[in-house]
Amino acid sequence: MIQYPIHFATHATTPGGIQTAWPIRSADFEIEVAIPTEFEGPGGAFSPEDLFAQALTNCFVATFKVLAEKSRVGFEKLAVSGRLTVERDEAKRPVMKAFHFNIELTAPSDADRATRLVQKALESGFILNSVKTEITHSVVVK
Repeated sequence: MIQYPIHFATHATTPGGIQTAWPIRSADFEIEVAIPTEFEGPGGAFSPEDLFAQALTNCFVATFKVLAEKSRVGFEKLAVSGRLTVERDEAKRPVMKAFHFNIELTAPSDADRATRLVQKALESGFILNSVKTEITHSVVVK
């Protein structure tokens, strides 16, 4: 049984200025992060927006995989792409306005159950449930 609360730690250190990338560390993994060119940064590394979109995508993938395993719904492949839209809100602040998932599921053992699991994963993912971002999706079963 999973015991809550669960804690995940991160650490970042950076010099001043927007033109420098910085490392961020979580557990034993480190990646390079930079302000994207769209916000006048250097680009060339993951941006906070990339990481946000990846968190949403990986939350869906992980949740779907767990649900499929527990439901005994096999599949050959799950391919997920997404598009994050950054927009200004009513107060003119930039926000992660919307994220659209393109979900492609190849050779599920039960297409109807797999499609229902897609919806359940979107509704029950921890990170997906923690954001204000509008989440939409399309599903193709092959």
